[in-house]
Amino acid sequence: MAIDMSQFYQVFFEEAAEHLASMEALLLAIDPAAPDTEEVNALFRAAHSIKGSSGTFGFQDMMEVTHILETMLDRVRKGEAPLTDDMVDASLVAGDVLKNLLAAHRGEDEADRAAAEAICHRLEALCRALEAPSAPPPVPVPAARTVSAPVCSTGFDLYFTLSGDSNAAVDGFGHLVDELGSFGLVETLAAPTPENRECHLRIITEVDADTLCGVIDFVADAASVRIEAFGSSADEGEAYGFFDEVLAPVEEAYGLFEPLPEAAGSSGGEAYGFFSDLPVVAEPYGFFTELPPLPDAPAAAAPEETAYGLFEPVAVPAAESETASPVEVSPAPVAASAVVRKPAARPAASDSGSIRVSVEKVDQMINLVGELVITQAMLTQAASNVDPVIFERLINGLAQLERNTRDLQESVMSIRMMPISVVFSRFPRVVRDLSQKLGKQVELKTIGETTEMDKSLVERITDPLTHLVRNSLDHGLETPERRRAAGKPETGTITLSAYHQSGNIVIEVGDDGAGLNRARILAKAKERGMPVTDAMTDQEVWQLIMEPGFSTAEQVTEVSGRGVGMDVVKKNISAMGGRIELDSVTGVGTRITVRLPLTLAILDGMSVGVGKETYIIPLGYVMESMQPERGMMKSVSGVERLIQVRGEYLPVVCLHDVFHIQGAITDWSKGIMVVLEADGQSAALFIDQLIGQHQVVIKSLEANYRRVPGVGGATIMGDGRVALILDVPMLVGMARRVMPAAA
Repeated sequence: MAIDMSQFYQVFFEEAAEHLASMEALLLAIDPAAPDTEEVNALFRAAHSIKGSSGTFGFQDMMEVTHILETMLDRVRKGEAPLTDDMVDASLVAGDVLKNLLAAHRGEDEADRAAAEAICHRLEALCRALEAPSAPPPVPVPAARTVSAPVCSTGFDLYFTLSGDSNAAVDGFGHLVDELGSFGLVETLAAPTPENRECHLRIITEVDADTLCGVIDFVADAASVRIEAFGSSADEGEAYGFFDEVLAPVEEAYGLFEPLPEAAGSSGGEAYGFFSDLPVVAEPYGFFTELPPLPDAPAAAAPEETAYGLFEPVAVPAAESETASPVEVSPAPVAASAVVRKPAARPAASDSGSIRVSVEKVDQMINLVGELVITQAMLTQAASNVDPVIFERLINGLAQLERNTRDLQESVMSIRMMPISVVFSRFPRVVRDLSQKLGKQVELKTIGETTEMDKSLVERITDPLTHLVRNSLDHGLETPERRRAAGKPETGTITLSAYHQSGNIVIEVGDDGAGLNRARILAKAKERGMPVTDAMTDQEVWQLIMEPGFSTAEQVTEVSGRGVGMDVVKKNISAMGGRIELDSVTGVGTRITVRLPLTLAILDGMSVGVGKETYIIPLGYVMESMQPERGMMKSVSGVERLIQVRGEYLPVVCLHDVFHIQGAITDWSKGIMVVLEADGQSAALFIDQLIGQHQVVIKSLEANYRRVPGVGGATIMGDGRVALILDVPMLVGMARRVMPAAA
């Protein structure tokens, strides 16, 4: 039977990716001159977690890299060596290598063995450099993990059930035992089989239960994990406050009476007010026969007996107790100890408050909700022709269905939404590496990291934003010498910001560099034979850098100059239904704005009719609607169609002209004007009628037909017809292009 290892390893892959992302963020934020102790500890814990889990699953290549990295970080966190820039750089490279190895194990990439070997040698060299020959020799101390007689060891019973494929789980059990063996002495009391995956291990270790749980969770069903302590330190004899160490043999009294004192003159120990000191021969009160006198014996020679939590054992005289030496106990008899420890508290599986769900399941659920919205619209359409008095219950039920459908849609869509910080977190590394390569000093600022957007857009926006950030750093920001000569700080600033606006998510990439050079762009365009003139507006000139193969770089470098960046950005943004805008001021800086739809699944729309056709206007763009009067229509400076709305002249787009619809209303006074606003500009859309407002499920027109100017997608109406969703920003831009003639 074939084993789907990717399904079995999914938790490890996700956890390792999160640890690597956390490591990179910490390394980029840490100050080697004054590192924060907690940050260093967090780096060590991340490396240790990756090493342990990769060893558990048999990924030896990842374990080797993280083992050396962990060793180096361990020296730093213990204060044995200072953190240096070389260590930070090497750790970042190690993180890149681990990402590559992780992708290789997931089947997404080829493992770069040479890079893995190189980083291992580099980390080993840094570790050897930490061995200072002039440093005084360390004071010999007992080994931290002495299995035969641990200083502060605790015994744990580990009960769990392996998860995943039966055969794969059984194979991974050996790796788990090996990993746990690095913490102490492990004994397998119940090994798993393909038929029964329940396991029972016993371990004598110095680590706590949470650490053990973190290792087991990778291979076990979280709900089945149970960790119980069965022993304590031989030195300390900790009994959690219920008993003092017993130094003299006592008889077990089953919790009803105190043990008898050793001698008449000895201290009987505190009895918490329940009993007075007993004579050598206690009164049995008819329950027991007389007890024989206790034999005299050395206090340290007897094993510890339990009193079941009701009474303290009898203490020996002070002189003896002060000179008594600790009892040395080997790990073997720990299980038979009568001192009972509370089971170590383990975080419950439900404490995390979250579960991992594959993207495919979320997408399937969203598709089903979309079909539910279509079905609800169909039922509402069918019920519109019935008598609301006779079918009152039906109408009320449909109204409730609509409310529930909307709530369900909003809840499901919130699952799909992700903060854009997932994208922004990648750019500190990009800026750091590229600034070092170009010899520039750059500070990256991020604003609006909590802004949410559709997950499908998060995955697709990363590459365009990377091009924009690299372009700002390479072409926008000047070198420290030029900035100093221009009276600017030597350190340039790149700002990444995100926010919601009119049903869109807006992402801005800005810099405080030299700005775009209009003359150089026009000269380069004329050199390439492009139809340009000096009378072009700045916005039109800036858009030239988006043309394929266009570049103003004086020479081609490994970073840029080939003209294959910005055109790809524009193409990718357009494919997501968005658009890109540029704004630049010479000597001040450049700002690139990307506008994307908030989601690509379901939206609130207004259905409008033109002739026999129905169109959907995204509700976020609609400002108001009105029936115009003849006196409101104007013609100014050759512009035939303008409407005056509260002192402002707006260009008019006739939808029947755009799509060549026959039988539409042409009389201004009989139609409807819908005022739209997009990208900070307004226009009026002339239609025949308003039909209604409802949710629509977005279907890609480009994937099923082709891209149509002025159309952003399609949807299925309640009557089964297909309605086109208008691309409002494009229609508004189309109308505004005639406005300069009226100026």
